[in-house]
Amino acid sequence: MATKKIIAICQSGGEFLTNKDGSLSYNGGEAYAVDIDQQTQISDFKQELAETFHYSVDGILIKYFLPGNKKTLITISKDKDLKRMVNFFGDSDQVEVFVMTEEGATRNVSNMPASRSSRTTVSEAVVLAAEPIDTSLANVPLDMEVPNETIPGDALMDTNDDKHHKAAMEWENTITGVDQRFRSFAEFREALHKYSIAHGFAYKYKKNDSHRVTVKCKSEGCPWRIYASRLATTQLICIKKMSTTHTCEGAAVKAGYRATRGWVGSIIKEKLKDSPNYKPKDIANYIKKEYGIQLNYSQAWRAKEIAREQLQGSYKEAYNQLPFFCEKIKETNPGSIATYATKEDSSFHRLFISFQASISGFQQGCRPLLFLDSTPLNSKYQGMLLAATAADGDDGVFPVAFAVVDAETDDNWHWFLLELKSAVSTERSITVVADFQKGLRESLHEIFQDWPHGYCLRYLAEKLNKDLKGQFSHEARRLMVQDFYAAAYAPKLEAFERCTENIKAISPEAYNWVIRSEPDHWANAFFRGARYNHMTSNFGQLFYSWVSEANELPITQMVDVLRGKMMELIYTRRVDSGQWVTRLTPSTEGKLHNETSKARSLQVLLSHGSTFEVRGESVDMVDIDRWDCSCKEWQLTGLPCCHAIAVFECLGRSPYDYCSRYFTIESYRLTYAELIHPVPNVERPVQSILSQAFVTVTPPPTKRPPGRPKMKQAGSTEIIKRQLQCSKCKGLGHNKKTCNKAIKEAPLSILLPSPTTEEET
Repeated sequence: MATKKIIAICQSGGEFLTNKDGSLSYNGGEAYAVDIDQQTQISDFKQELAETFHYSVDGILIKYFLPGNKKTLITISKDKDLKRMVNFFGDSDQVEVFVMTEEGATRNVSNMPASRSSRTTVSEAVVLAAEPIDTSLANVPLDMEVPNETIPGDALMDTNDDKHHKAAMEWENTITGVDQRFRSFAEFREALHKYSIAHGFAYKYKKNDSHRVTVKCKSEGCPWRIYASRLATTQLICIKKMSTTHTCEGAAVKAGYRATRGWVGSIIKEKLKDSPNYKPKDIANYIKKEYGIQLNYSQAWRAKEIAREQLQGSYKEAYNQLPFFCEKIKETNPGSIATYATKEDSSFHRLFISFQASISGFQQGCRPLLFLDSTPLNSKYQGMLLAATAADGDDGVFPVAFAVVDAETDDNWHWFLLELKSAVSTERSITVVADFQKGLRESLHEIFQDWPHGYCLRYLAEKLNKDLKGQFSHEARRLMVQDFYAAAYAPKLEAFERCTENIKAISPEAYNWVIRSEPDHWANAFFRGARYNHMTSNFGQLFYSWVSEANELPITQMVDVLRGKMMELIYTRRVDSGQWVTRLTPSTEGKLHNETSKARSLQVLLSHGSTFEVRGESVDMVDIDRWDCSCKEWQLTGLPCCHAIAVFECLGRSPYDYCSRYFTIESYRLTYAELIHPVPNVERPVQSILSQAFVTVTPPPTKRPPGRPKMKQAGSTEIIKRQLQCSKCKGLGHNKKTCNKAIKEAPLSILLPSPTTEEET
């Protein structure tokens, strides 16, 4: 029989307020309705709440009030608790459920009566746990009118540390007494805040508006209080009355006080300036040591976000500066492309940047070869960075263009490729090395019909390994991926077939997978483009390392950091190449010398015309007029192979005359001939005719979820990870303790209990 369902009104992001009768009410936040019944599992319930409120499943706390009791919160931690709640509210159609994060709950709020203590109330304890992650609340002006309520205790004074010299020395005299003056109520409140921390007591506002402020000690019966108001005919704030005596004894030290994220952020701002990678746990340790305040990880992390925004500027405002920023790039670097697009609601969609120095350098000196890849961003509003990089004549990374998009979608890749085509438009055919995903493949074919598309070998190998996982042992998969790489690099059809036959011997299914994966897009034996033996799209690791250093910055600052890195790279390489005296770039010279040493042991026979037979460990045919050798190395790399060099030595010719022009120092210097120029102050002009011409750009609707971000490891080479293998049945994915086969095959006498004897009875 079907059980009755009730509606759980799940609320999060608000705060509990204590009413006069001691009961609690929940204020603010957002709510969602979820159907539950006796069959609902706590794991499923938590998963749905985590997805709804963007929390981590492991860190969720779920609480509710008993029927008719608004003073006690009950915690749901297991299936039995959830069923008990459904039973309690079986006669009603709905129940209020409160969702918060565990990492923010610094005290045990479960089953705690609201009247337990004037110093530790449910209101104080739960506010932090239910506090939303959005740090924008920390920027509310301090002189804004605040309701007459207790300031929640977000952190406790550490009673074990009786000497917090920094707080005592710096702040114990921020409030001196009657007639002390302040420039604003904000300055007064800040001084009061620091004074309370230095002297170890909590306070609450009795009056708090734009004309006067009355504050008293939070401990009941304590006479300490202070009154300040505006000084007549001036804008100054003056303390009119103050009672400096505390009678609350130990309660003063133990009482909670509000260690706001904004306050902690202002404290660590200077440290963050010197150490951008300052960790939240280090922040918490520093604040505890110097000020006696115990912060949890979440508080320290949010404080770091605020400090970073104070240093770097608003993430939100950075999006609004984009139109002016793009104009400044084009003004300071003529010929550059800097364009952006918004959605219908004016929210950010995508941004494309390609500097004139990059466009010219690629066209004049780089090989016709582009690597397309992406990397996630870790800013407040996330997004993805798409990039096109090239290889210079010394096999160095040369950034050509990049884009910041709200998400990695087929549509955004299509847009990026259209912008890229307008930047590098040229008559020569360009080989693109990129992922094989369907949308990207179709867009490349549509936009660049004649451009060869080489599938990234790493992505293919990862997909092969993923599709085979669970079917083969770690060693078998490792050998198949190894043979797959060998097949891709094999220059001739015979070598390719040998490698694929090795795969077929291990698994016919894997062999069929390889054959169906379009080898003409990834195998040297079939590929019609020129990749110069570059097989993966993550060639531009240097550029992506820059992105990882700057991806937490507001968007305009991140782009400007990348511009600065590129500007420095171009200048440095330009200066370095001015010292070179060889004909080819240093790395290419080394490769040519290596092939020359191999050529000395080869025998050359004239066949006919420009064709020669070269004998060594194998017999190869060289056609010097067509720049062709049967070993295929000359065609694949752009440099003469040892067989061709042996022919040149017989003919008295120089191998330098048969190297691709892209490896010459002349081409290298053309690559870095133009410089990237600085972009001055990118702040949007205030109230000018020019600024009115720019549209308003707001941040994208998506925000960074809670928890540590998962970064894409573009440079990782570990494709195969070892999986469990049972030592009994040799099956994969489990061990001998969880082996079902071993249990099924066990003798019946082992599975059944032994009959008891009369003596045992």
